[in-house]
Amino acid sequence: MYLAHISEDRKREQSIPDHLTGTANLAADFSAKFGCRGWGYGCGMMHDIGKYSDKFQKRLLNNGPRTDHASAGAQELYKKKNYIGAYCISGHHSGLLDGGTAADAGGDATLNGRMQKELEAYQTYKEEIKIPEFPVIPLKPLGKGGFSLSFFIRMLFSCLVDADYLDTEAFMTEGMVIEDTYAKDADARGTFTKGTYPRGTFDTVDILFDRLFHHVESWLQNDDITTVNGRRTAILKACLERGNDEQGLYQLTVPTGGGKTLSSLAFALQHAKTHHLDRIIYVIPYTSIIEQNAQVFKDILGWDNVLEDHCNVTYEESEEYNKIQLAAENWDCPVVVTTNVQFFESLFANKTSKCRKLHNIANSVIIFDEAQMLPVNYLKPCIQAVSELVYSYHSTAVLCTATQPSLKPFFPQQIKISEICPDVEDQYEFFRRTVLKNIGELSENGLAEQLRGRKQVLCILNSRKRVQKVYEVLKEEEGTFHLSTFMYPLHRKRLLKIIRERLKEGKTCRLIATSLVEAGVDFDFPAVYRELAGLDSVIQAAGRCNREGKRPYVECETVIFTMEKAEGIHMPQTMKLPVTVAGQVSELYEDNASLKAIQTYFDRLYHFKGEGLDAKDIVGQMENGSRSLSFPFASAAKQFKLIEQDTKTILIAKEPEAEMIVERIRRGEYSRKLMREAGQYCVNLFKNDFDKLYGAGRLDAISLDFYVLRNVEQYSEEMGLEIQVDRGEAVIF
Repeated sequence: MYLAHISEDRKREQSIPDHLTGTANLAADFSAKFGCRGWGYGCGMMHDIGKYSDKFQKRLLNNGPRTDHASAGAQELYKKKNYIGAYCISGHHSGLLDGGTAADAGGDATLNGRMQKELEAYQTYKEEIKIPEFPVIPLKPLGKGGFSLSFFIRMLFSCLVDADYLDTEAFMTEGMVIEDTYAKDADARGTFTKGTYPRGTFDTVDILFDRLFHHVESWLQNDDITTVNGRRTAILKACLERGNDEQGLYQLTVPTGGGKTLSSLAFALQHAKTHHLDRIIYVIPYTSIIEQNAQVFKDILGWDNVLEDHCNVTYEESEEYNKIQLAAENWDCPVVVTTNVQFFESLFANKTSKCRKLHNIANSVIIFDEAQMLPVNYLKPCIQAVSELVYSYHSTAVLCTATQPSLKPFFPQQIKISEICPDVEDQYEFFRRTVLKNIGELSENGLAEQLRGRKQVLCILNSRKRVQKVYEVLKEEEGTFHLSTFMYPLHRKRLLKIIRERLKEGKTCRLIATSLVEAGVDFDFPAVYRELAGLDSVIQAAGRCNREGKRPYVECETVIFTMEKAEGIHMPQTMKLPVTVAGQVSELYEDNASLKAIQTYFDRLYHFKGEGLDAKDIVGQMENGSRSLSFPFASAAKQFKLIEQDTKTILIAKEPEAEMIVERIRRGEYSRKLMREAGQYCVNLFKNDFDKLYGAGRLDAISLDFYVLRNVEQYSEEMGLEIQVDRGEAVIF
């Protein structure tokens, strides 16, 4: 009997036909979501026929040398001109390969190279396995069709690698109990008791919708649109009603304070229930918003139905086999909350670990919260990917924001956008909370003087260094705080709590901060000062002014200004164009927060950006790849990086927990959980700032990924990490 796997205790064996059949059936079920069952089944049946080689059997039975078993099935399909299946199977361990050229030598890390590679004899597979028939692909091309075909290969690859993982896991863990710390009881509010669940046992979309409806049912009786709650209810009702509409692309344009979090969830659950969709995926730019929204969803839907997949999530040791943790591998959960980076980089990734989840994006509702934050440098490939999901993979997408970007021209003509929110312009007028006022240029001292005259005020600046300098001028004033990413996350969370309490109690509170407080932080200041930035950022900042609407909006100012040039303060390259365009728009419109001003801002931003909307020509590369079916999967994955700044991670061991983490890293420990725990005590520095500290001998390398601050006195409760050092201070250790 030819074997695919042997259990760790060496007591159980899985034959190759059993593994191929199990993988094929799973992959068929996954690909059936987008009408390609036969393709999933065929790839599953062929993916491991290389294990029929004597060399692989010796490795499995006697720990012999490694051998390539992934190229065999690919070569068999390649001979039949099934290049799509060849891509998927050749990369099911190493990742999707570049197509390469006919000049590639056997063994090169391209599809053409692998197809010429000499392999160990595996032909005995014919005694047990028959090459399946592959049906015609029901492909609906967008554009030139090349991107559509490359996207299909990615989705099929995802079905194969997830099925391979799951079938192998099922065999290897047979007889084991996957424990879950808590299991749901009958309480509709989602309280929990001890119990066990296997991977993937979650509540249905229908049950989750009933929970949400129970939560909002009493609100639906409010028809008084002269009140804030009545207006929020009107938006909520519209979302519930429109959730019954056909699948497609929607936008939900809700002003700050309009309740878009619950309203978007209502649309998503109603829509998923109506169209029998599998899950809701929230794609959010900031982890602060993710944590806040995920908590709302968990409170309503039950914590074990909501997966948070971002860098700040950690699991307790006792939850090692928690079904939520397992679901993070492939997003097999009814509600997923993740980041722009995680979502889009996965869609353009080539590695199996990142691609496993892709097929579970099909047949879903995808909410892009704060849609104006879609990455400008990669706007075109991101929109093309969303278009594919909507057009060919039974997904519905919602662009959800208070500052709706002008994205309609970038979607293919087959994709139409429909607005969900009723009477958007009227809603904006009703929820207006502040008056925007542009006062021109200020010096640091001039700004400090204006802030000194306010009892409660938020000031947002574009530079972390500038935040520290203005704070230095004001720090002796009672109730003055500094907040920036020069502080590690746990430190910032403690400060946020103090600031909220002071605001609530009416105490003096002056906060000088970077843009990290613009979204996902529920501050309510009577006045906000915002250094000129992109118009979307300015309006986000204005959302922290009179947020609860307890004061007449004409008494609440959001003051926009520019800063006098200062030595050592440089505007990041990525901000220069948004600032320029925002300045132009402020000259055109008296009301910078109007819908017309917002549309003009994005129209001009995207026009001036031009080809920069696809900085690496990802769409062009994929479209052109169809000419010879040579797609640059691996190359594009390296190029498509939403966060491209060259930063270094500095661990601040100022607290006992952080000191323990440093020691564990020094001992060589490495795990996803440990890295996420470490992240709560870390500050990221750009190259210039890192070089200053490192050159001054202030940092110690403890691993390839982390440096530790040698003298924690250089980190203060008030200012965070102090980076103004002299290179001449460096000493030899």
